[in-house]
Amino acid sequence: MTNTWVRHASDVAYENPWIRVEHDTVTTPGGSPGVYGVVRFKNNAVGVIPIDDDGYTWLVGQHRYTVDEYTWEMPAGGCPVGESIEATAHRELAEETGLRAARLVPMFQNIQLTNSVTDERAWCFVARDLRQLDADPEDTEDLAVRRLPVSDAIEMALRNEIVDAFTLMALLWLAARPGLLD
Repeated sequence: MTNTWVRHASDVAYENPWIRVEHDTVTTPGGSPGVYGVVRFKNNAVGVIPIDDDGYTWLVGQHRYTVDEYTWEMPAGGCPVGESIEATAHRELAEETGLRAARLVPMFQNIQLTNSVTDERAWCFVARDLRQLDADPEDTEDLAVRRLPVSDAIEMALRNEIVDAFTLMALLWLAARPGLLD
């Protein structure tokens, strides 16, 4: 399909080290004038589902400022565009849980998280052959780490106890592809 939106102007409404918000003047596919706000991410989202030999995983709990709620999520973080996705996966796993993985198994890549308003893309891995060291979270993170069976994490997702879309996607992907658990 062809793009039927017409962009007439794009202005930067706000920018910080992580995002840029653009205010676009457009003509809609129906032909009427309009505006569109777009959040451009300066990082790709990278997530990791660590799974040990006993079938356990780790979730990270934290208070999310944007929604003013405490949430359980997979270890995840931002990878500056152009940097190594895999290196970021290893770094985030180590920082948030203290786990080091000997291997990463790709789950999905280049997934669009909220494409109606952002250009954010996501990559996710299963981390295997784990060893535990000390966590080293960033100063913006006050984390709780929880080890539980993967099946329990999937059940949490199905019971709406995990509400982070990226984590939900990863856990339900695992449920649909049990070969990734081996």
